[in-house]
Amino acid sequence: MAELTSPEARVLDAVDEAWVVDRLCRLVAVPSIGGMPAESEVQHLLADWLEELDCDVDRWSIDLQEAASAPDAPGQEVARTEAWGVVGTAAGTEDGVPALVFSGHTDVVPPGDRALWPGDPFVPRLAAGAVHARGACDMKAGVVASLAALAAVRTAGIRLARPLAIHGVVGEEDGGLGAWAAIRRGHLGDLCVIPEPTAQAVVTASAGALTFRLEVSGAAAHAAMRDQGVSAIELFTVVHAGLLEFEAERQQDADPRFAGARYPYGLSIGRLEAGDWASSVPDRLVAEGRYGVRLGEPVAAAQEAFTSKLAAVCAGHPWLAEHPVRLTWTGGAFASGELHPGHPLLPMTQAAVTDAGGGSTEERAIPAGSDLRLYSAAGVPTLHYGPGDLNLAHGPRESVPVAEVVTAARAFALLALRACGVR
Repeated sequence: MAELTSPEARVLDAVDEAWVVDRLCRLVAVPSIGGMPAESEVQHLLADWLEELDCDVDRWSIDLQEAASAPDAPGQEVARTEAWGVVGTAAGTEDGVPALVFSGHTDVVPPGDRALWPGDPFVPRLAAGAVHARGACDMKAGVVASLAALAAVRTAGIRLARPLAIHGVVGEEDGGLGAWAAIRRGHLGDLCVIPEPTAQAVVTASAGALTFRLEVSGAAAHAAMRDQGVSAIELFTVVHAGLLEFEAERQQDADPRFAGARYPYGLSIGRLEAGDWASSVPDRLVAEGRYGVRLGEPVAAAQEAFTSKLAAVCAGHPWLAEHPVRLTWTGGAFASGELHPGHPLLPMTQAAVTDAGGGSTEERAIPAGSDLRLYSAAGVPTLHYGPGDLNLAHGPRESVPVAEVVTAARAFALLALRACGVR
């Protein structure tokens, strides 16, 4: 650990655990599922808090028509009638773009079967030193950690030399609408940290992800004479087997930063719909899924690889050769993204975590798409570091240890001082 300066020691002491727990519980209590009204509600709550922290707050209604038609828009998987962007900028004694940006999404995925939860997923529960709720880990804890860092800077009476910004974004779970809108509005910075849950690692690369729709056509018949029909379900088993082979091929020679992850570029079918009568051979099946994009692989190349594999599978089957599966690319399109090798943001972040009491941090990559690729593509060096474990996200065991949120807040406070400077 490095010897701390007086302002650094003061700001670490100013991180308030009770404040962290209170704000996290209030944030997760807003059921901000993508596309639901609460997705906007939580953004206004965040904007109010940023104003309380003496930030210059830009809150704007995102132009959804533009987001649906712009050629560089990341796509959406849910319908929205409104969406709000929020950026709070803490002024420095010098003008200019922020030296550091913390960007966190406030939207969450649906809770799924509520019977699998020990209680209401949107009523925060404190147990065993952790906050349990939908969105606690992914990633409202990270948002609160960045707020707590700024609150500590204010409490410690420290004046930053250069501005610091906090971006609250929506639509991350289905493409990246909020980050795209913030960048399009001109909110950039010299460096960016996205406090996604990283299980005490620093993530410098994220795989991409594309969503797709497959339509399989068979031939209907009475179930009693099923040999007279062609089941779309049985056809899909052929297609699925071919896609699993394709998935295995794409895991070869994965970047070592994935640290043994079994599927750094996974392919998963998330939704199936087939048939319309129990006593009929189903003549149509629709499958929707997600497909991983390799690091550095253009989205168009990933799409072409998938399309070619699907065509080969169909060509090798007598029925599918005459009735090929229809493929449509839908929803969000996540390119891969990474911090340029050797960039100083990595050692800066690792040092801040260590000096904040978080111990050493490994450099990792994650197999999930994220907003990292949007900031990186805009020329802002970006990485992930944040509280929680992504393995708990999107499930009924979602939780985040309070100690990890506090450690992240302390690390972010140090990083703010070191990146922005002190006056």
